[in-house]
Amino acid sequence: MRLRIRVTDVPRRGLILPRLNRALILTDTPRPDCRDCDGTGGIPHDYGDHNGEYAGTDWEPCACWTHRGWVLLPLPRWTRRTPPGGYSDEPPF
Repeated sequence: MRLRIRVTDVPRRGLILPRLNRALILTDTPRPDCRDCDGTGGIPHDYGDHNGEYAGTDWEPCACWTHRGWVLLPLPRWTRRTPPGGYSDEPPF
């Protein structure tokens, strides 16, 4: 098991209408030497529509990777906001 820390959205408990909150979670990563998925964590399967044209790709998770995650720290709502007026590409000087 190769653990890493990730920021993700998790549902809040105890609400009638669920809202998502950001949180730091501890999660597993795919095995880099896996022969089935080559370390990507899943196996892509392309499929077509009724005319035989490409219609998309399904992704099947590999057995070397579990999708479990343990919430370490909920993050406050204000971490999601952008500054007033948006971001600037001007240098600070």
